[in-house]
This record gives sequence, C-alpha cells and structure tokens, in this order.
Amino acid sequence: MLKLGIIGTNWITQQFVEAAISSGQYQLAAVFSRHAATAEAFIEKTRPAKAYTVLDEFLASDCDVIYIASPNSLHAQQTIAAVNAGKHVIVEKPMVTHPSQLQALQAALAAHPQVMVFEAARHLYDPNFKVVSDYLLTHSVTGASLTYMKYSSRYDAYLAGEQPNIFSPRFAGGALMDLGIYLVYAAVAWFGVPKHVTYLPHLLASGVDGDGVAQLTYGDFDVVLRTGKTTNSEAQSEVYFGRDTVAFDSPGEFTALRLTTAKGTEDLWQPHAANPMVEEATYFAKALQTNDRAAFEQKWALAQQVHAVMGELRASAGIRFDDDPE
Repeated sequence: MLKLGIIGTNWITQQFVEAAISSGQYQLAAVFSRHAATAEAFIEKTRPAKAYTVLDEFLASDCDVIYIASPNSLHAQQTIAAVNAGKHVIVEKPMVTHPSQLQALQAALAAHPQVMVFEAARHLYDPNFKVVSDYLLTHSVTGASLTYMKYSSRYDAYLAGEQPNIFSPRFAGGALMDLGIYLVYAAVAWFGVPKHVTYLPHLLASGVDGDGVAQLTYGDFDVVLRTGKTTNSEAQSEVYFGRDTVAFDSPGEFTALRLTTAKGTEDLWQPHAANPMVEEATYFAKALQTNDRAAFEQKWALAQQVHAVMGELRASAGIRFDDDPE
C-alpha cells in the first residue's frame, strides 16, 4: 500500500484520490494547501489524513508518492522539490511549462536514482488508446486530425473581468497547455516526433490562447490538432490509413472508437473505468511497487519528447508565460 500525499485540492485531485483509493493500492496520508481550512475541508470529504501548510514539512512526511495538481506554473518546481525530498511523483499535465525545466528535473532525478516521476497523461492508459496504438503497428498511417475543444467552466468568469488561473500567463494557462497537450501526447506516442510544427492560436487579451490549430509535419503525412477552451466541438478525431479510417471523439475522452473500411464499420471501443483516472493510478502503483524502471524510463522519454514539441508549438505562436526564461 502506497502512502499518498497530494498538492492541490480541486476537483481533479478529488477524482484522482477516489481513483487511487478504489484501485486498492493507495491510502491518503497527507494533504498540502496554503490554507489550513482548505486542506481540512478536503480531508473531511475524503479519508483521514494530515493537513500541512508548509511545503517542507509536507515533503518530510512519510508519504511514498506525491500527486501534484497545483496551477501549471508550479508543477516543475514542486516536482523538483519532491524528488529532492526522495519522493516519487505523479504530476498533472503539463509536467513542465518550458522545455528548459526538463534539465533541472533531470538533474534532480539523477541525484535521486531511486525516484520515479510520472506525468498524469491519463489517456495513455485508456484501453482504447492501446487499440489505436496496436492498429498502427500493422497499418501505414496517411494522416490524422485530432480535436479536443471544451468550453471552460471558468471562461464566463474570464469574460466577466476575472482572470482564472487557466486563462492567465502568470499560471501558464491556455488551451494548448490544458487540452492541447492531450493531442500532442497522442500524436507523439502514435506517430513519433514530427519534423516541423506550427501553432496558429486565437490569443485572448490576457495573452494566452483561447483556441488554436496546430500542424505537425512528418514528411509523408501531416497531423492537424484542434484545441480550445472557449468553444465546444462535436467534431470527431480521425486517423487515416488510405481508404480506411479510425474515428473517435477525442484522445482525452474515448467515449467511442470505430474503424471504417470498404467492408463497412466495426466498433472497436473497449470499456474503461467510470473514473478515467483508475487505469493510470493502477499503472503508477504497479510500477512504483515493483520498481519497474523500464516503465518509468519509457514514460519519461515520451514526456521529454512531448514537451520539446510543446515548446516548439508555443514558440511558433509567440506565446509567453511570466516565468519563461529570457
């Protein structure tokens, strides 16, 4: 049983804690928040745990693994602090907000070789993600169009004059960092690292992207990504194999998956857990409890590739965050 500590007390943390506990592999042991009342309120509606308001004291607790779901701009520094404290880390995407932060994180991991860090890209562990991956092993791709656009629950507040974290350059917000990263993860995992990338966003007055379209060039085919936080889209995502097409809603949801060929349409969808974080929580627990370094190295290598592409996309669009290096 892994002793779990959490940083961040929003809805996604609640969902992960529920998934972790339902997997039978974790027990909630510690909750960190800047405000004691917030930590206590979270503990009251979940499971017994100790509340902390001082990060160093929290990291000195007997937790085995730390789950980080703070604002995007804090992910890298808190992950590095946890690694330096000898804790395993599961960090919400994006793990870093600038590729340069990968170097500092790599240095921390090198100094603590027993520690593993996983980015919580939950769709990688959905059984339907594997269905697409397996199909790609035996079929030649000729292109893809991946879409993930959802109207943010915080966008109305932004329009009313507030500046929620998700729409603030101070906290590394925007569509690409929030939903677009699901698409980039899928593209890199399925097709590899592209030769060239371009991102064309619609920028909000705050300086972050409300939505945008990216093109990933692979030489003999292209992949188009559409992401957004200011619009709901019903457009399906598709991977093309000449005459054949694999279609699904988005890599971040996978509520449907089908293959269309000259012979007709075949339903490929596989059932997944009602809580979309159960599969990843189970995977992380197994890797940590069995010291599966190969699993860690594979996912770490993928994360590095993804964030190199994310950095190129953001640079192509001229999107800057407050904590970017000069």
